[in-house]
Amino acid sequence: MSASLLDIRHVSKTFNSHSLNRSAKFLAVDNVTFSIEKGESVALLGASGSGKSTLIRLLCGLEKIDSDQGSIIVNGRSFYNGKNYSPDIRNIRKTIGVVFQQFNLVGQLDVITNVLMGCLSNKSALDIMLKRFTEAERVAALECLDKVGLGPQAYQRASTLSGGQQQRVAVARALLKGSELLLADEPVASLDPTSAKKVMDVLFGLTKDLGMTLLVSLHQISIAQTYCHRALGMRKGRLIYDGLASDLSAQRLENLYGADAEEIITDTYLTSPRPVEQFSTLIDA
Repeated sequence: MSASLLDIRHVSKTFNSHSLNRSAKFLAVDNVTFSIEKGESVALLGASGSGKSTLIRLLCGLEKIDSDQGSIIVNGRSFYNGKNYSPDIRNIRKTIGVVFQQFNLVGQLDVITNVLMGCLSNKSALDIMLKRFTEAERVAALECLDKVGLGPQAYQRASTLSGGQQQRVAVARALLKGSELLLADEPVASLDPTSAKKVMDVLFGLTKDLGMTLLVSLHQISIAQTYCHRALGMRKGRLIYDGLASDLSAQRLENLYGADAEEIITDTYLTSPRPVEQFSTLIDA
């Protein structure tokens, strides 16, 4: 039996909001519990404002869990428990790669330098400014670019790439960290269908070829059903679905998305989901 790579237990996140000179509390993530096994590809679904992005930010340490409750365990190591992050938080973060909807690349720099930014935790500010990277680091960056199908573009300026190519550079940067867990927050939301497919081919291929574990936040149900065996569904901060992506019936989607369900059901990114085994990680530029 495979071991859990990610264990989330009773995680909540409350934000303070202010309106009409009054303070209020907003529960963005509400007592969420689930586990993800090593090598799984899991879709995180839900309408805008359901808590998906906040949950991903909690999992990578960009937001702090509400005090005195909840825990996050990554590959058997406690990431956060109650009020405190683990003393080993720096090393645990190295095993977590994050890809956002925004590519977060420096357009004036070449592609390989943007990938090498994945070494930031091992470099001083001066090393980064002067681009002091070892030959081994540069070779590793080129290998990561090859994995996402962008080896030939390594020395182009990042600003010359298409949106889909820039997103794959962001994936390569996460790979360079040696990540075991890859968190992707709406990585294809701003891409055209062809570019979205290429990015998802890469993300899914990494779980198969490198044994990585993927949690990807998506709006498109057809993409989730094509690439992910399992889906987690959130509504108003709560986890209300944890099961097979293929079992997301119209009724379940209505429970998940409410008034927006009809539009979600008829999305046109991938009109005929195919078995994930048919997809390859060999991506054309």
